[in-house]
Amino acid sequence: MNRARSVTAGWWVMATVLALGACGDHSGEPSSKPAESSATGPDTMVATMLVQAPAAIRERLQVAPVALRRVPEIVTAPGEVLPDLKRVAKVSPRIDGTVEQLYVSLGERVRVGQPLAAIGGHRFDELVEHYLVSKAQAEAADTNFKRTEQLAADGIVAERRLVEERGRHLEAKARYQHVREKLLNMGLTEEELRDLEQAAHEERHRYLLRSPLAGTVVKQHVVLGQGVSSGATLFEVVDTSRVWVFANLPLEQARQFTAGDLGTIVPTGSEPVQAPLSDVSPVADETTRTIRARFDVSNKHGRLKPHEYVDVRMTFEGTPTPTVPVSAVTMVNKARGVFVQKEQGYLFTPIETGREGGGLIEVKAGVAVGETVVTSGVFDLKSVLLKTSIQGEE
Repeated sequence: MNRARSVTAGWWVMATVLALGACGDHSGEPSSKPAESSATGPDTMVATMLVQAPAAIRERLQVAPVALRRVPEIVTAPGEVLPDLKRVAKVSPRIDGTVEQLYVSLGERVRVGQPLAAIGGHRFDELVEHYLVSKAQAEAADTNFKRTEQLAADGIVAERRLVEERGRHLEAKARYQHVREKLLNMGLTEEELRDLEQAAHEERHRYLLRSPLAGTVVKQHVVLGQGVSSGATLFEVVDTSRVWVFANLPLEQARQFTAGDLGTIVPTGSEPVQAPLSDVSPVADETTRTIRARFDVSNKHGRLKPHEYVDVRMTFEGTPTPTVPVSAVTMVNKARGVFVQKEQGYLFTPIETGREGGGLIEVKAGVAVGETVVTSGVFDLKSVLLKTSIQGEE
């Protein structure tokens, strides 16, 4: 207890000596005792101390100059994961009918071209019949035209007959091609068309609704036996191996970034994912006055779930400013400062700091560019400083 009172009293004595020394001592002689006072805030007074470090400590010290450097600044913005619209498919039939069989269910993985449902109905039967008839007519017209063409070459039939047969042939061929293209556009494959031709005797045919991409069935709006209309969405398939992440950036921050800048996507409870910035909207949101930025993110392991909220972190470097390594800064008597290397020793100097990032910290006041500060061994110098102060009080 007496020791504590002695230390407290010693600090008051030291402050008094400093004040008197500042008025009367102008010799400039170096001293290990307090030389002057410097205020870093309204309520904080710190003595600027010159430390004479022992040789053992000096060997461990490392220094670096105060230099103009760019301090990386991290911007964090709220974001949302959405499906890549190029990897989303809403699967609809292109003909009316009834669902006669379901091949998949909600949540199932599907491949490209995999059947999802079989749809039957008289409209599809009529279309198949039209296709088969037009194909037969086209083949017959082709045979007649070739025979007539040979007869005309031999002078057996008139040229007029050849022209008529050519017209019938072209008409039948166009009609067949039209029906064929209609079936192909509905999603039927060449193999299925050949199957239709081989099974022409069947009374009923079924139209297979297939998945246009590989992914997961995330929505199902149909059950067995349900009547469906052309254009109605029956399934939604999404490929989540690649997703979009949108972040809303304040205007002044959005101007710092361009396409290609790297961002970090931080989902809740999962590992961060890095992705390049793909697009920055040229238009601000009318309500929030923010800019929407989009990231195309590889999501092969499924860490990001569409429609979940995430944090998006981006780093930009401003204009060069005086900086020191973060390791150079320490606290002495509630003042933040650095040890500046002098000819006579190491001078603890309070500083005013600014932005921090990338292992650097901005210095707004206290030291100038070119001065050398201690970056490694700061704790040792601080210990010597405090020990010297205590010994001076005693």
